[in-house]
Amino acid sequence: MKFAQKIASAVLGPAPVSRDRALGLSERLAAVTTLTSSLEYLSQRKEIRQGGLNDWNIVKDVQAESTPLVRRLLDAVSGPRTTTALHVARAAVAAGMLLPGNSRLRGAGSLFLGASSALLYPRHRYGTDGSDQVAILVQTATGAARLARSPQAKDALLWYVALQANLSYLVSGWVKLIGEPWRDASALSGVMRTRTYGHPGMYRWTQEHPTAAKYLTHGVLALECLFPLAYACGGRLARPVIASAAAFHLANGYFMGLGRFVTAFTAMHPMVAYTSTPRSHPAVAGRDDRALPVALALLAAAAGIAAGTAVQRRLRTTEGWHTSRVLTTRHGNELQYEVLSPGDDGRPVLVFAAGMVSTSEHFAWITERLAQDTGHGVVTYARAGYAGSRHRDPGRFCLGRSVDDLVDLVNGAVAPDRQVILVGHSLGGEIARRAARQLGERVHGVVYLDASHPDELNRSAQQSETAGRLRGSLVQMTWYLRLGTGILMARPDWLESLPVAYRKKVFAQYADARMWEAGLREWDAVEADFRAHRGDLAPIGGAHGLVVSAQQTVDRDPDQLLMHRELAEAHRGGGRTRTVVVEGAGHDTLLTMSRYAHQVADAITEFFALAPAGGAPSGATAAAMATTATAATTATGKETVK
Repeated sequence: MKFAQKIASAVLGPAPVSRDRALGLSERLAAVTTLTSSLEYLSQRKEIRQGGLNDWNIVKDVQAESTPLVRRLLDAVSGPRTTTALHVARAAVAAGMLLPGNSRLRGAGSLFLGASSALLYPRHRYGTDGSDQVAILVQTATGAARLARSPQAKDALLWYVALQANLSYLVSGWVKLIGEPWRDASALSGVMRTRTYGHPGMYRWTQEHPTAAKYLTHGVLALECLFPLAYACGGRLARPVIASAAAFHLANGYFMGLGRFVTAFTAMHPMVAYTSTPRSHPAVAGRDDRALPVALALLAAAAGIAAGTAVQRRLRTTEGWHTSRVLTTRHGNELQYEVLSPGDDGRPVLVFAAGMVSTSEHFAWITERLAQDTGHGVVTYARAGYAGSRHRDPGRFCLGRSVDDLVDLVNGAVAPDRQVILVGHSLGGEIARRAARQLGERVHGVVYLDASHPDELNRSAQQSETAGRLRGSLVQMTWYLRLGTGILMARPDWLESLPVAYRKKVFAQYADARMWEAGLREWDAVEADFRAHRGDLAPIGGAHGLVVSAQQTVDRDPDQLLMHRELAEAHRGGGRTRTVVVEGAGHDTLLTMSRYAHQVADAITEFFALAPAGGAPSGATAAAMATTATAATTATGKETVK
């Protein structure tokens, strides 16, 4: 009985470490990380020379958006000789940090190592990893703690590192939990079979012992998700939690080759041990714990701000524009739509259908051009679940529901005596194609903008491979945004290419979970639908067909060009057809970049001979439109718009 109690006492209980002891252990472990790092870089100096992986003449382009002062500073330290000298100095200081002692000079040494790591981080853009970031964090905090004279300041810095350690494990674990590979325990074998981080022996073990591999995978997941339990019950779980985390990093170092991770992450463990020990223990007597409630208060405030931002974005997303209208479809869905231009009676109305996880505002450059320059009506709408459109359908969602919604929108928003031209991008193109068959003679034509093909997952290896990762990305984005992390999202670069008036509205949708939830719902239905596709495309009656492809899409995947041609062929039953490739455009930039979008608008105008708002086309424009109409009548042509 006493033996069992001794074992329990050795395993369960706090890990008492004094303030000075915690500082010493942490700074030495972090110094080992820096020493290893600099020795590795010194042994691979060819990578920083001209033509190397980290040739500064190439790598510095990443810093183009930095301030002039930062760029000058980085240029000053990024010459091969200067970089080498810095690493030699870092190695010498790091080696000195391993010597015994508690001098305040150790603080200056740690600060030098942390600052030099941060300065060299952009220099070694390819090859750096999370261990360098953790080392910078620990060295900055321990250096400041060494130089601080107040015990309260020292404790605040130690608490800072300890809380960062808890946060790193906690976030890593819950992010993994969102991913299906960690929940179904396939992640471990998946990593072990990779060339970069894999280990053949460990991979074979996971295949030969699937049950044990499953327990191991879930054990790692539990360790990270529950790491803060080290503070529970007076720190009784501190020892097993810290020991398990250290063992986890040792395994990563051996099997995955992440040697620096071992010393980098374990450098935070002494701080965890120090802060998780009850204040009544002699080793931590007098410890100042005010940093914890302050951190929790800041966290609560941040959560409140994040929630407020999410609510504001949700309201901006759902309120639409002041001209927005709403139509209820046969399935009970409420579609929010915009009539950007009513157009002249008797002329076809252009109705735009966006792609998956996209907004109707993505068409802004095209719709503004067509609304202003032609006498035709222009209508955009958001599918159920996007923007202010509500998904009310109680039935199981399938792609046909979105097709029915588009048909109902056309019949409800466009006068019965007017024809429509359906314009769809990506998935919106396939929805438009199917809707055209239902609408029959009401459809004057269909425009496919880098549109999806129902057989693309079966015929395109690239599309099929991408599909395997897409659902995981949608799931992760949905959960991240549900948890309020939208406040951390940066504005994507492509957003700045849209007209200024649309950017806030689009970003609000992009940073709101509703769009990603709708996209996930659509993708599940689309994948099942496309995988089951067999046979040729059904003909589209007498409707004209204009197929516009992005050059980057067809260059990257030649199968896509063949399928785009088939979309045009489906209109050969009586309508005119044409295929156009926009040089330089990508799948999304076809819409978001004005120069490409205006080429698309011009192609639509010419193909359908859309008259300007002031009347019929004249001069060279009229002749070009007439030539377009005549040439496209007899055969499907391929053009490149420059």
